[in-house]
Amino acid sequence: MPDHPRPRVRRGRSGGSPRPFGARVVSLVPSLTEAVARTLPGALVGATGWCSRPRELDVVRIGGTKNPDVEKIIALAPDLVIANEEENRAPDLDALRAAGLDVLVTEVRSVPQAVTELDRVLTACGAAGRPGWLAEAAEAWAALPEPAERRTAVVPVWRRPWMVLGRDTFAGDVLARLGVDHVYAHHPERYPRIPLDELRAREPDLVVLPDEPYRFTADDGPEAFRGLPCALVSGRHLTWYGPSLTEAPRVLAGALRAARR
Repeated sequence: MPDHPRPRVRRGRSGGSPRPFGARVVSLVPSLTEAVARTLPGALVGATGWCSRPRELDVVRIGGTKNPDVEKIIALAPDLVIANEEENRAPDLDALRAAGLDVLVTEVRSVPQAVTELDRVLTACGAAGRPGWLAEAAEAWAALPEPAERRTAVVPVWRRPWMVLGRDTFAGDVLARLGVDHVYAHHPERYPRIPLDELRAREPDLVVLPDEPYRFTADDGPEAFRGLPCALVSGRHLTWYGPSLTEAPRVLAGALRAARR
């Protein structure tokens, strides 16, 4: 998430030129891991310990998104490493480049940008065209009707300290398309730390509590916002940009409707 230097987004060979059949790929981003595994089975040779989808994925684990084992990645001799400017740290990506590896860095701040970047990643990994699941996802989001009403929300992503969605985030764009405007959308920071008293004082229409990165549950989160409707939502559908995009509009809309006090 926040508080680290922003990696450089390179668009050279990694900008979309397809790899030959049988290319070896290491993914440093859970969303992209799922996308590549779904589209090009067998292409992945390494992924982070946080890459939990698909559940049956059997590849070398190379550490976390913020602390990958650079030497282990180099030893895998991948044709391409795929990363994200928010999820991964610039020094790690620079070290991989210095070792001669090709690194593709994505930037995803909105649903349309997610579709564009997924096309770019999958093409670079060897896909011959847009896979069916991505076409379905693009159509599902494009077909969303204009929300009948708009609601304001506070969207915590962490606790101890409380951190919320701020400006220019993918999750914020997802919610906006579903009729939910988070109240810190214009904050100078993307994931500001806000005292709980201030969050409650904003009196939003609802509080959206995802189960990742912090695992909010019915017993951990809503009690801090007594008197406010709380929507417990799937973090994967709110923050991941991959195959989950196809069902995210339906899943999230249902969870938002079920918001309870």
